[in-house]
Amino acid sequence: MANSIFDIQGKVALITGSTHGLGLAIAKGLGNHGATIIINGNSSQKKIDDAVTLLTKQGIKAVGYKFDVTNEKEVIDAINSIEKEIGKIDILVNNAGIIKRVPLLEMEVDDFKQVIDIDLVSPFIVSKHIAKGMVARKQGKIINICSMMSELGRNSVGAYAAAKGGLKMLTKNMATEWGRHNVQVNGIGPGYFDTEQTASINVEGNAFNDFIINRTPAARWGKPEDLTGAAIFLSSQASDFVNGHILYVDGGILATIGKPSNEI
Repeated sequence: MANSIFDIQGKVALITGSTHGLGLAIAKGLGNHGATIIINGNSSQKKIDDAVTLLTKQGIKAVGYKFDVTNEKEVIDAINSIEKEIGKIDILVNNAGIIKRVPLLEMEVDDFKQVIDIDLVSPFIVSKHIAKGMVARKQGKIINICSMMSELGRNSVGAYAAAKGGLKMLTKNMATEWGRHNVQVNGIGPGYFDTEQTASINVEGNAFNDFIINRTPAARWGKPEDLTGAAIFLSSQASDFVNGHILYVDGGILATIGKPSNEI
């Protein structure tokens, strides 16, 4: 990839919430293209260590840092440690997030606030303190992991959709304020992906699986590696004039109203 506009060799990339799932997939993708990967988690040091070991065995340079993305002091301390021990952060992927599937009439206010805090407030906290260095250096890439729920509603995910819709607009406002300093802030909106979290429903004959297959023009669930291209593009020189954009990697779901279940 040397001398390519997609080259990220030697860049330092922090991916929050990257011990598993799509965060780990993005870490692998960026790492396989030459970036030094910073794995982040908060629930378990073992999960962080396991993710680092997995990437290291694949020839990727990776280190782990345990900190709570909703705790501003922990975020500041972690950034200072990373930049002292590893180097300046060139790429930030705000991936950490949770979802609570509870109808709004039944949802506790504290649960609603927790989703907003992790899915929306934490990208502000982490981006704010990393962007200070990017602005000073006149260079940087920030990717916020949005969702199709940044555009659509669905039963029982009101808090998550509110947070992801807010993250879409936060992305645009970050781009508005920091673009003049050559810092690009964009989002990726994944569709439905085949991960360990969806393994129990991503099986033939499951009603939700059949709904997704029928609803998606690509007629399949996404594979974690399907996110690699979008992540590389938005992390590299190739996207230097792309700012405030949400790139939906959804197999075409948002492009269509769907089709009748009996359509050939």
